[in-house]
Amino acid sequence: MMQIGNSSLTNIARLREGVSRERVSSWDKTGGNQDYWVLNPGETQTIFEKTGAGCIKHIWITLGCSEIHYARKIVLLAWWDGENDPSIACPIGDFFGIGHAIIKNFWSMPLQMSPENGKGFNCWFPMPFCEQVKISIMNETQSEVTLFFYVDYESYPSLDGGFGRFHTQWRRQNPTPGWGDDNRHFWIDKQYRDDIYGTSNLTAGKNYVILDAEGKGQYVGCHLDVDCFKLGKNRWWGEGDDMIFIDGLAFPPRLHGTGSEDYFNMAYCPTQEYCSPYHGITVNSGNTEWAWAGKNSVYRFHIEDPIYFEKSILVTIEHGHANNLTNDYSSTAYWYQCEPHKPFPELLPVSLRLPREYIHF
Repeated sequence: MMQIGNSSLTNIARLREGVSRERVSSWDKTGGNQDYWVLNPGETQTIFEKTGAGCIKHIWITLGCSEIHYARKIVLLAWWDGENDPSIACPIGDFFGIGHAIIKNFWSMPLQMSPENGKGFNCWFPMPFCEQVKISIMNETQSEVTLFFYVDYESYPSLDGGFGRFHTQWRRQNPTPGWGDDNRHFWIDKQYRDDIYGTSNLTAGKNYVILDAEGKGQYVGCHLDVDCFKLGKNRWWGEGDDMIFIDGLAFPPRLHGTGSEDYFNMAYCPTQEYCSPYHGITVNSGNTEWAWAGKNSVYRFHIEDPIYFEKSILVTIEHGHANNLTNDYSSTAYWYQCEPHKPFPELLPVSLRLPREYIHF
């Protein structure tokens, strides 16, 4: 069976048999310079479709569209090995690493938005397949879209059966059902702060859900996008613990964290944008009066430390301690698993995917 080679510098010099490196792109087949496809409003086009065994190693896309929120209106879809339900169904900006329909420069190991101004979308997650693959782009804007793309892949005689299929799931809860009192000042009113911190949450029932999957696989990370839209005294969006339940085990979860910023490997109510291979803050829209006002986006990729599951996984996070905060939450989860996968929640219509308008506090 053909193995998908390790891409680290240690093994890049290893010569392998039977590998065919190939590319599908939007290049102008006449030899001219019209190296893009056009997607009309409401149109879906398949950009990559192959039969046989192989692995996608890199996807690069850039888009031209006159609409401001096109990153949430255009959807990336992918199917592996003839499945009926897509394993990827995600707004395209969120798929490439940032929510809120925001496009800006950032980098991580598996995902990047590159200059100019983040318009070069890159994905390095390997995506193996053994029989067939199909990737499509769906234009749900009201405008014409120009699409430039590369899909770089390898073809093999066959594929080792130990590889899972790549999955991406986008979710949104707008707003989260917080119970805190916005008229009381969290930082000044000690009794109110003690009341919140003294409230117990020993169930995931009201947590925000990042991923709910069934089967055998491994969770490899997410980004979380929080819009602090509600003007009030509870200004910091964190303190919600991450709780990850594996294989149906009841409370306490297999992995229980200590606060939202802690799961994303930050500390002390961060406001500074920061990028690294496995974690970072891509968006912080706060100001001097409210450091976390508006849109925030954070990521954590479990590349060196994937979270394995044999039967199921439920990845959740509190929205504030014991779910006391009312905010706009969305997220994109990334994982590998054996097929078939649990059906995804239905992708929200465009009107419910759009980001909130910026509020000037």
